Amino acid sequence: MKLSEKATLLALTLAVVAFSLSTLAAEPVTPKLTDKLSRVLQQEMRAIQSAMAAIHVAMVTGQHDEVASQAQQIHDSFILKQSLTEQDKKDLMSAVPEGFVKLDKEFHQLAASLADAAEQKHTQKQYELYNEMTDSCIACHSRYVSDRFSGLADQEK
Repeated sequence: MKLSEKATLLALTLAVVAFSLSTLAAEPVTPKLTDKLSRVLQQEMRAIQSAMAAIHVAMVTGQHDEVASQAQQIHDSFILKQSLTEQDKKDLMSAVPEGFVKLDKEFHQLAASLADAAEQKHTQKQYELYNEMTDSCIACHSRYVSDRFSGLADQEK
């Protein structure tokens, strides 16, 4: 076997291993949260759920101002920007893996982009971003909250 073939085979093997590891579900974060953090996260999730439902209705009825308002509210609810104590922040960061934080930041950035698309009255872009936000919810819930959403535990990551 030539050196270039060996290098290609090694690269392919590493890619397969990396992909396999990335599809494993992470350990649920819920049991690691303090009672206060659990309550705050659940409160935020209920607000996001309500806003996502309102956005859907507003999107399909052409209410761009409502889409923008609700999307901005989701963006502004970002858990790490809330008035948590320093200890709460430390507890949160020790309870959740880096991937959780990354997904959360990306989700809230998508919400900001959705608000921008709504302000521009760009319905197709709103639809695309809303779908990306939904995908992000499923990814996070299936990886980090599978203990609460067992129907998502087997989702492809």
